[in-house]
Amino acid sequence: MFRRIKNRYLRYFIVFIYCIIIFFCAVELNFLWLFGYSPDMKDIKKPTMSLASEVYTADGKLIGRFYKENRSPVDYKDISPNIIHALVATEDARFYKHNGVDFIGFIGSMLSTATGDRRGGSTITQQLAKNLFSTRKRKSQGLLSHVPLVRTVVFKCKEWLTAFKIERQYSKEEILTLYLNTVPFGNNTFGIKTATLRYFNKLPGAVNAAESATLIGMLKATSTYNPKSNPARSLERRNIVLGQMEKYGYLNNNQFKAESAKPLGLDLSYIDNTGANDSYIRHAVEKWLDKWCKDNNYDLYEDGLKIYTTIDSKLQQYAEDAVAQKMKMLQRRFNNLWGNKTPWRDSKGVEIKDFVLKAEQRLPIYKLLSKKYNGDTTEINKYFQKKKRMTVFTWNGDQDTTFSSVDSIKYYAKILNTGMMTMEPSTGKIKVWVGGINHRYFSYDHVNQAKRQAGSTFKPFAYVTALDNGFTPCDKFTDKPVTIKFKDEGKDDIWEPKNADFHFSYREMSLRWAMGKSVNSITAQLTEHVGWDKIVQYAHKIGIESPLKSVPSVSLGSNDVSVYEMVRAYSTFLNKGEKVDPLLVTKITDNDGNVIKEFELKSERVLSEETAWLMLYMFRGGMEEPGGTSQALWEYPGLWKKNNQIGGKTGTSSDYVDGWYMGITKDLVTGVWVGADDRSVHFTSSETGEGSHTALPIFGAFMEKVYADPNSGYTYGPFPKPWVKITKEYMCPSPIIHEDTASTDTTEMPMDTVAAPITAPQPEEGTGEGSAPPTTP
Repeated sequence: MFRRIKNRYLRYFIVFIYCIIIFFCAVELNFLWLFGYSPDMKDIKKPTMSLASEVYTADGKLIGRFYKENRSPVDYKDISPNIIHALVATEDARFYKHNGVDFIGFIGSMLSTATGDRRGGSTITQQLAKNLFSTRKRKSQGLLSHVPLVRTVVFKCKEWLTAFKIERQYSKEEILTLYLNTVPFGNNTFGIKTATLRYFNKLPGAVNAAESATLIGMLKATSTYNPKSNPARSLERRNIVLGQMEKYGYLNNNQFKAESAKPLGLDLSYIDNTGANDSYIRHAVEKWLDKWCKDNNYDLYEDGLKIYTTIDSKLQQYAEDAVAQKMKMLQRRFNNLWGNKTPWRDSKGVEIKDFVLKAEQRLPIYKLLSKKYNGDTTEINKYFQKKKRMTVFTWNGDQDTTFSSVDSIKYYAKILNTGMMTMEPSTGKIKVWVGGINHRYFSYDHVNQAKRQAGSTFKPFAYVTALDNGFTPCDKFTDKPVTIKFKDEGKDDIWEPKNADFHFSYREMSLRWAMGKSVNSITAQLTEHVGWDKIVQYAHKIGIESPLKSVPSVSLGSNDVSVYEMVRAYSTFLNKGEKVDPLLVTKITDNDGNVIKEFELKSERVLSEETAWLMLYMFRGGMEEPGGTSQALWEYPGLWKKNNQIGGKTGTSSDYVDGWYMGITKDLVTGVWVGADDRSVHFTSSETGEGSHTALPIFGAFMEKVYADPNSGYTYGPFPKPWVKITKEYMCPSPIIHEDTASTDTTEMPMDTVAAPITAPQPEEGTGEGSAPPTTP
């Protein structure tokens, strides 16, 4: 056929046209997987926009969102004509005359580029194809995407083909609406509604011509023409857009002059509440669902999931209120203790001279500065000493100040933090998750990210090991000095723990009394009897996942664990000896409410019911035994009504670095940790820094609020009666109290009654001199 065409050039032209048609067909069909996927008409008819996933409490309150594109769609009728006119005049003047691809504009842009004036030749429809259907993203790329020039040609052909399909399916108004709802305006702002609110605190239908031109002008380069960070360039670009509007008849000359003379007129007072919902819980949910999303090919940030958590909004608020109330007081106590002195000290109380320098070196900026200044410490120090305006956290609200980076490091190093979690063991549901004092300033989660020395909250693992291997709560040991020889990594070692008050009473104590009073010497003897390897085995079996160094001091809490692990482990006792995997999410639905996944409780029996119940009885000893370390809870009258019972265990690591309290009621287990993020910053005495004075008050204040609310779902009451027949002796003869311990004789209380405070709280426990020293994070 081609031979019949005698004109050689015409023949070449026809062959060229055929090649173009074949090439476009190959692109559309993704021939041999060379070109990558192209949107078909099904995609065009129902485009999939990136939808935020939402996180809800158990009672239906929205507490967080996951999104890559912060957008809020709006209808065409709600968009000001000024925005439409500015967009068309600037981005695609022939928009109403073409069918998706403007060949005249394309040829013009190529000629302009050839003369050095680069202009975009893409129509609004082509830009929509690129934004909405990700025609240039990795998932749409084929084998030819690795060839630079060919890749660009393929991308452009895809945009043309997709643009033609869009024009067949949608009206011009619908195309403009889709475009304005998907286009980015920088700073994680997507869509015209989000942009008008952020920059002018107006809805899209209320902006004037100048404001519209400012926003449309940003589309060329959102950072370069950002009216907040680059007002001069933004103003210049805005007037260019206004000039285009005049050129194409959307403004007359007088209107152009009037609008061009206006200042930018930004109104940045709008508060985007979507960001305010960022929280420790939101990040905990993200981590909790990470594996599930990967295994099931879901994206939290794009698939519009609705995630229903186990968090109780009322209890969560009570916990946050208790944390704010008590941590504010603790911070004041800490500041008064140290005054103008630096609190970063070694175990002997000597100031750590290079504390600030090491903190600087841990910052990512330090490596960049070191590279920039070739390791010149003088120049690096100038950067860290330079004063600048910043907003800092205080317990009286955010405060604007002038700080250098060094000032900031010193200021935040002195701030105390906390982690708190509450769980309902019978269902495995996590009811409260407080990862710290303020997520905006302290994003590190102290519930499951941070791991700290457990102190004496770890002692129950020694006692449960004993009870499960022949001992009874009434078995007695003598409070006396202990020397334990052992091997540590093949080397001979000796451990000689001291009691917290450095005093030995030389009297016999039952295991229940010893645990309630938190006597280090008796815990150490028990550890020697049952074996520290076995204690590690039981701790792991009951719910601790962190690696534990098997040494005699393990039972005094020399290892690092998380609040999350401790709450799970303690819940095993209240759950009749069954360890549960804590539930943070109960179900996930799609955007239409269809259930995708329901999560069920997983449990495993790890203790007998008898041993589990005996441990609950042991925990009550902290309130009922002479000198019990939980007796500071008597200071909270709202806890002691209607025959209520509470068990628990305090904990304090060496040098008062970490304060813990693990509280147990008939329904709930709560864990609280308090301390500074850097372990060299801490209290200095038992009166100020023990867990009974730092973490316990948070638990007390929290449970008072829970009990005071008749609609909380949790009421006063005694611990459960034995679930099975108790074969071991536990109603021990009451101790005869001497003057060196207390001034009052006591009798054993029945298991279902509440004991009144027997004596004033004694000095609280610590890990003792022989425990492993704390390490810096």
